[in-house]
Amino acid sequence: MPKTLHNGIVLPDPWPPVREPAYAPMPVPYLEPGNIPDVIPIDVGRQLFVDDFLVEAAENLERTYHPAEYHPTCPVIRPDRPWETFQEGDWDKVGSEPAPEAHRKERLFHRSRPTAHPFSDGAWWDPDEKIFKMWYQCGFNKATAYAVSRDAVHWEKPDLDVEPGTNIVLRHNRDSAAVWLDNNEKNPAHRYKMFVTEMFPDWNHEIYALVVRTSPDGIHWSGRLTSPVRMGDRSTVHYDPFRGVWVFGIRHGHEGIRRSRCYRETTDPLADWSWDASESHFWVGADPLDLRHPDPKLAHENPQLYNLDCMAYESITLGQFCIWQGEYTEPVGAYPKRNEIKLGFSRDGYHFDRPDRRPFMGVNMDDPEAWNWGNVQSVGGGCLIVGDRLHFHCSGWSRSKDPGKPCPVLTTGMATLRRDGFASMDAREPEGTLTTRPVRFDGKFLFVNVDGGAGELRAEVLGADGAVIEPFSREHCAVVRSDSTRVHLHWSGAADLSSLSGQAVRFRFHLRNAKLYAFWVSPEPHGASQGYVAAGGPGFNGAKDE
Repeated sequence: MPKTLHNGIVLPDPWPPVREPAYAPMPVPYLEPGNIPDVIPIDVGRQLFVDDFLVEAAENLERTYHPAEYHPTCPVIRPDRPWETFQEGDWDKVGSEPAPEAHRKERLFHRSRPTAHPFSDGAWWDPDEKIFKMWYQCGFNKATAYAVSRDAVHWEKPDLDVEPGTNIVLRHNRDSAAVWLDNNEKNPAHRYKMFVTEMFPDWNHEIYALVVRTSPDGIHWSGRLTSPVRMGDRSTVHYDPFRGVWVFGIRHGHEGIRRSRCYRETTDPLADWSWDASESHFWVGADPLDLRHPDPKLAHENPQLYNLDCMAYESITLGQFCIWQGEYTEPVGAYPKRNEIKLGFSRDGYHFDRPDRRPFMGVNMDDPEAWNWGNVQSVGGGCLIVGDRLHFHCSGWSRSKDPGKPCPVLTTGMATLRRDGFASMDAREPEGTLTTRPVRFDGKFLFVNVDGGAGELRAEVLGADGAVIEPFSREHCAVVRSDSTRVHLHWSGAADLSSLSGQAVRFRFHLRNAKLYAFWVSPEPHGASQGYVAAGGPGFNGAKDE
């Protein structure tokens, strides 16, 4: 297992780090002075400006973090089928043991909510079938259903053979789930993996355990392939391709912190299940920088980390932090818990920098009719890449139409963002400059993601002594005056950057009335980044942009 990562970061020993539970911002060692590599390899993925890891100097520039924008068609999936609401006869289908009448009433009380929303679950591009696929909770806690799309906006619920006449793929007593398309799997039967917390018939209804199921197509799922491991109901799993490990984000409660995450990793998610979740180390939680509930009645509540879904995007790990801000308790169930999705960025897969605490995908409590009035939850896989846009799906809870009756509707929404658009380095007048730290690459062609439609961008390459390496000067660089997520930079007098391959150099970008989102050096003239593409999209045949 690598100790030095693709970006030159050396992992600390021991790994994973041992952290004491603390209601405080997470330290990020690789951003501290002295810990940044002397020379940063940049051969994996587009290089994003979400922090100062790559930035040695910036003059007359302002970093701006950008939220996603909800699509006007939201919600994109609604509970409009009979099996997406809970019926009294469904008790037998979920396999529940006879329960005391009080428990039955409580379950029906909560499960009466019409539900067609991912609770993590997953949204993926299947490169073999050339179609988008989504899994979602169908009916509250009672089943997993399946939808398909050609554009990741408009979704269809196909009639399947699992339960003929429905789009249900698995009838089980479930809570949170994480569906993962494993592009590295050699066994076709295990191509899709579902990590799901399920309730067991002989246990109290509040006790959950994580199990794994697999599928060749995402429709026909196996039985439980692992021994159940008891853990919090909102636990999830993701794959870290930078290190080749599966990471368990285990919901746990710590004194003074409550909802938070513990960490465990394994190289084989189907074999290593002889463990107890209580043995896992504290990982991350909310902290005092997180925004509190805007209602003064709930502003005293410390925010909590309700969920964390992670994925590899280009050269970084993107974390969707679902931050709980409090909830109204009366009448029970009538008002959903307020959760909003904030972003975190990691370059080692463990430590997350969270520089912007505003909602990336938020709630709309100003509109009582809003589909996302009170509870937004992230979706596994992270984002789909559709042309020049990233598509983030999420779940949303509406407000109950009858305050005395707990029947909010649970639907699926979608928001978009410019590709690489999490943060930009912005220049106005006068001109701004950004100089990178020393970097090393094996590619030939420099690309940028830039909005220069109102201004311009040029670049130059500096040697170890800080002097410009000819002919890669600002004067020889073709001016960029366009808005594009992939622009190839050219210098007169040189066909490409191959003469600099393997050397330590700095790039200096000159911007005027422009926004710079990312840069990368590609081995190909069409600009493939060799980075990871989260949940994929049209044009990608696997987990990387190749």
